[in-house]
Amino acid sequence: MLEKKELTFVVFILHALGQHWNMTTPEVYEILNTTGILDDYIIKCYDVLHTLGKEYLVEDITEFVREKGIDV
Repeated sequence: MLEKKELTFVVFILHALGQHWNMTTPEVYEILNTTGILDDYIIKCYDVLHTLGKEYLVEDITEFVREKGIDV
């Protein structure tokens, strides 16, 4: 179970990526969930990731998604 601070961070990431990718939050969630990036990277590495800036996070996760073969 996620703590409130982790859940808040996930929601922040979903919205930031949605704006950058011109997608809805559910569409972004689906991509991150099906690729494993949500659980295996964003939530797992919360302690480090939450200290980084929005622009860096968006670029980093976008690159990671593209490495998984998804064009966003």
